[in-house]
Parts: sequence; C-alpha cells; structure tokens
Amino acid sequence: LKEPTLSGYRFPEAGMPYRFEDLGEWCTKMAEHFRIIWVGDLWERATFMRGMENILLDVALHRAFVRDLLRGIADYILETMEILFDRFEFEAIAVSDDYGTQKAMIISPDDWRTLIKPLLGEIYGYAKKRGRKVFHHSCGNIVPIIGDMIDIGLDILHPIQPEAMDILYLKREFGAFLIFCGGIRTQDLLVHGTPGEVRAEVMKLKKLMGNRGGYILEPGITIQADVPPENIVAMIDAAMEE
Repeated sequence: LKEPTLSGYRFPEAGMPYRFEDLGEWCTKMAEHFRIIWVGDLWERATFMRGMENILLDVALHRAFVRDLLRGIADYILETMEILFDRFEFEAIAVSDDYGTQKAMIISPDDWRTLIKPLLGEIYGYAKKRGRKVFHHSCGNIVPIIGDMIDIGLDILHPIQPEAMDILYLKREFGAFLIFCGGIRTQDLLVHGTPGEVRAEVMKLKKLMGNRGGYILEPGITIQADVPPENIVAMIDAAMEE
C-alpha cells in the first residue's frame, strides 16, 4: 500500500484451496506429535504492506487507517482459523508477530495495547474457544506486554532471545503462566563460543529454565551459516543428555 488508505484494496480470500494443500496429510503423519499450525501475522503483516517507516508514521498520523488495516488482517486470520479448525486435527495455532527490537518495543506498550491487543485477543480467544493452545513468536524485548499477552490467553512464548531479555527474570515472573521456547544465545555463544561453552550454557538452561517444567530448549533465533558445526553438535548432545 503506497498511501495510508484501503481505498481500492481488497483483502484476499482466506479459503483459497492452495493454502491448505497437503495439510491434512501432514496432520495425519504427525498425529503422535504436538502439532502447531501457523495462522498468520497481524502487526508484522501491516509492516510488510506499508513498510516499517510508513507504518510507524501511520501510528502517529493516520491512526484510523492503522485500525482499519489491522482489522482487515485480523479478519483474514480469523477466517483462516475457522477453516483450519473445521477441517484439520491439530493442537495449537502459531502467530508470528514481531513487537520488539533488541532494546525496546517497536511501538510503545500503550500503542500496542490500544491497536493490537484487542485484535490479538480475538485471535487467541477463538483458538481457546475451539480447544487449541496459542504459540506466539515475537523477536526482541517485549517484557512490558508479556503480562498482557498472558491475560488474553497466550500459552507458549518464542523465542525469548537472551540478548534482548533477561530470560531468568521471565522464568521467575511468568513461569507459572507460560511455556517458554528458545533461550540459547545465537548471536555470540553459538557463533564464537567453544563446544564446551555451548554445552555448559545448555546444561544451565535445562536446570534453571527447565525447573518445574514449562520450557522447550531451542536456539533464541534461527541458526545462521556462521555457526560452527561442532557447536551445533555440542548443543544437540547436551540437550539430549539426561
């Protein structure tokens, strides 16, 4: 969208058959596992449609447009969810929506609560109504809104980047309410650490983050090409160790 208007724009149809090809086969194949199906992104989709700089200006200058845009995206997600729930067997939905940078949130917590939280609550709420758990991916520091996300129904938070948040604080503060997924440092430890250091970090996370359960051990973000293979092996070996 080149301008802050939905005039002349039509949101796509959620039920296009190509979107669901092979999904039934996958759900059957993975029946013994905890199956999570991605349903879309809300704020992040708006940033793709307008560009980051433009959407941030829109939040300040064209608020009604932002509301309408997010409403349209949310409706598309909800329609997608209805199709998925009616046709397929699975355990959880996944929403991918980045709200944070390494140091702070992309928009203020108050703007997030005004513009995003109500719509996200509809998405979470519909999943809960249909008996599914809610998995949410957001990069960066989102500490100010984690409590809000719990309030509207979040179950699993990913990827809890330790470079952006104190994940032991997250465990203490929110561990009774959330499952955490992630936590292994990818920006420094996996790239520059030794296999021994990687192993030590993984064992520490298993002990501290895994205390009383509620933790899925995983890198804090996607492993990149500059990570030495021996560090990946060390991470996996330590993860599998009793």
